[in-house]
Amino acid sequence: MKLCKLSLPLTFLLSIALITFPSYAQDTPQDYLNVHNQARADVGLGPLTWDDKVAAYAQNYANQRIGDCNLVHSDGPYGENLAWGSGDLSGIDAVKMWVDEKPYYDYNSNSCAPGQMCGHYTQVVWRDSVRLGCAKVTCNNGETFIGCNYDPPGNYIGQRPY
Repeated sequence: MKLCKLSLPLTFLLSIALITFPSYAQDTPQDYLNVHNQARADVGLGPLTWDDKVAAYAQNYANQRIGDCNLVHSDGPYGENLAWGSGDLSGIDAVKMWVDEKPYYDYNSNSCAPGQMCGHYTQVVWRDSVRLGCAKVTCNNGETFIGCNYDPPGNYIGQRPY
């Protein structure tokens, strides 16, 4: 009987905690890796691994974008994909946006369909990239900025991603 009396308040407190505290599901290193590595496996490539140095670079740059949330590339030493979203865009959804460019990439001509973007996708599946680091911030205006960096970088003109 005492267990029943204790479990009701405990259940109530847990419910409040779940509502009050934000969920970081879909933003873990493994979440980013899973979506990237599925896209890579689909074209016969090996997996990326998480790299704390690359992730620290991504976090540092994302922190610089908190004030404006602009999709401006860092021009750093890594390949880079950026995403923006109103509200709480998840890391998984950001990577899926990049992977969703796949239909616009024509392997035979090594180009994007006219009027379409596919460079985010080709960076995800760049054969020489082996290390990944991603970061997410909520900007001052409430929007979300996500950046993933790739080492070594990809998207070299005239070269196929895989």
